[in-house]
Amino acid sequence: MDLSVVIPIYNEEKNIPLLYERLNAVLSTLPLTYEIILVNDGSRDQSAQLLSEIYANDPQHVRIIDFNGNFGQHMAIMAGFEQSTGKTVVTLDADLQNPPEEIPKLLAEITKGHDIVEGVRQVRKDNAFRRYASRLNNWIRQKTTGIRLQDQGSMLRAYDRRVIELMLMSKERSTFIPALAYTYASNPGFINVDHAERNEGKSKYSLIRLLRLHFDLMAGFSSAPLQFVTLTGMGVSVLSFLFFIYMIIRRIIIGPEAEGLFTLFAIQFFLLGLLLFSVGIVGEYIGRIYLEVRKRPRYVIKKILSSEKHD
Repeated sequence: MDLSVVIPIYNEEKNIPLLYERLNAVLSTLPLTYEIILVNDGSRDQSAQLLSEIYANDPQHVRIIDFNGNFGQHMAIMAGFEQSTGKTVVTLDADLQNPPEEIPKLLAEITKGHDIVEGVRQVRKDNAFRRYASRLNNWIRQKTTGIRLQDQGSMLRAYDRRVIELMLMSKERSTFIPALAYTYASNPGFINVDHAERNEGKSKYSLIRLLRLHFDLMAGFSSAPLQFVTLTGMGVSVLSFLFFIYMIIRRIIIGPEAEGLFTLFAIQFFLLGLLLFSVGIVGEYIGRIYLEVRKRPRYVIKKILSSEKHD
């Protein structure tokens, strides 16, 4: 197979028909053999039924992976990678904010020798909060991990088969696919792509899910948060010792006094907050270790609709 297109699906019943129509229209014009792998990530609407109908009408090109529950976007993509057979694999979201018509641009860059190609969204159609939060995340990620993604939130990407196989060898439960691919790439590239308004529905990424995804990126690819806690603890210890010396000298010179009690309370509350923050960061790493050592399946596939048999 020349090309595999992997798309995670979660409650996208209003977008699926148009997504398939536009995607098939683009791929059918390419001089390539292709497959479309649609991964139903535990949708609660009619997505599963619509996907089954698409497969029934086009079993030659379409493959459906139906999860037993909701395991997350990145696990859905990993499942698609496992079932894919293409020499090049393209990922995109199902909400049509990543126009399928941009896929040929990514393939052209792959033919130039890049092993991953990142689609960088131009004139983003998201709200202001999402745009500025993405810029902040990009800056923090680059400073803490050294991974130089141009647009970490864009899922419109192309991967060479070698990078796909290396990612499949990584069995961690919490991961961030664009960053994972970057660590294995020898010649990454990027290209500007269009970004459209969401066709129907609303984003599945709430603020909490975005924060969790950011923790996956930080904890999965860097020990910088732990180093930050260590350095902060050392700094606070030095400052506390200096403050202790100052209070002793002040007591000797001025004598006992009741003033400054609320200042001491404020300092104590600050240090308590810092302690809880540090425990939380350490807990994130310990929690991820706990998830890994249990060795439970990263996802559970209920059924696969495919005209071909795969291991």
